[in-house]
Amino acid sequence: MPGLPALTPEELRRYARHLILPQVGPDGQRRLKAARVLLVGVGGLGSPAALYLAAAGVGTLGLVDHDVVDASNLQRQVLHGTKDVGRSKLASAAARIADLNPGVAVERHEARLTSANALAVLEGYDVVVDGSDNFPTRYLVNDACVLLGKPDVYGSIFRFEGQASVFWAQRGPCYRCLYRDPPPPELVPSCEDAGVLGVLPGIIGSIQAMEALKLLLGAGETLVGRLLLFDAMKMAFRELALERDPACPACGAHPTLDGLIDYDAFCGARPAAPAREEPAPMELTVHELKEGLDQARKLVLLDVREQWEFDVCHVAGSRLVPLGSLVENAATLDADAEYVTICHTGRRSLQAALFLKSQGIETVRSLRGGVEAWAVNVDPTMARY
Repeated sequence: MPGLPALTPEELRRYARHLILPQVGPDGQRRLKAARVLLVGVGGLGSPAALYLAAAGVGTLGLVDHDVVDASNLQRQVLHGTKDVGRSKLASAAARIADLNPGVAVERHEARLTSANALAVLEGYDVVVDGSDNFPTRYLVNDACVLLGKPDVYGSIFRFEGQASVFWAQRGPCYRCLYRDPPPPELVPSCEDAGVLGVLPGIIGSIQAMEALKLLLGAGETLVGRLLLFDAMKMAFRELALERDPACPACGAHPTLDGLIDYDAFCGARPAAPAREEPAPMELTVHELKEGLDQARKLVLLDVREQWEFDVCHVAGSRLVPLGSLVENAATLDADAEYVTICHTGRRSLQAALFLKSQGIETVRSLRGGVEAWAVNVDPTMARY
């Protein structure tokens, strides 16, 4: 086909199993070589997607991430290795992709995707693969794709379950047609809090890679207008039909969204902040807690994690009351005491504080950042997980 790059002799050998497929062939492989795919996130979902898209010969992969590799990532983020712990995820990903397929060009966007930069970042790509793990970014990616007319290959995971779809406003519904409004942030556990079976993002991320390749090749039936649901414990897939919502503010009959918005505010979230910043009214920082303990204030520390987490590490003097048993234990607490709730990263402890407040305990605050922030900022000898 005119206008497409030629395949080198080495590429003819590398992609031989593609070239014999009627749905791919030499012209399809040339399309892949000319293609530009953006991966938002190179974590659990982005890892398998990046590996398979690179192996398939997609000519340019754009990578968006601003995190570093942590040891706890390695259970599922197979793009990175033990030697990469502490390294920029983009640097780790670029090195692995170069080793897997040196013919793939990698474009790094080492920044948090925001309303200020999203349109400029996404504009230069043919397909966007969303491997993000939070609602503000999912809505941001969706809206930017709608405004730019690009397909958004969506995936999400939770414990043993996953979802995948392709949101493309030019041909079907968008993400807002499925989820008009985000859930309350306090009801959205992260992988840190809820856990995830490591192989699950491998399955869903591979499905995302497959959908991206089909879009680039113009082959097969994509997941546009369909939501694929996967239950790993039952090893079962099921499918839901999706339709465009006529009242969708992004792609409906009379769209009202003509630009990107503040997605942290829209989702009721706030960006991560250093532990020394002013906390929310029901939170205190690790430095404030340390000061209180140093002054021998009579603080009751309630650790609402699970027993195994408490056994790994805990703030000295804490009392273990797992979140699931807090309801039955609330009546035994002294309503006049001053409480600090503690968990791994501060999400569960904030839930616990809000519950205790509703039960008449007036003086209760959540430790912002949890034991993770305590280990980083106060006690570097504390075990981390």
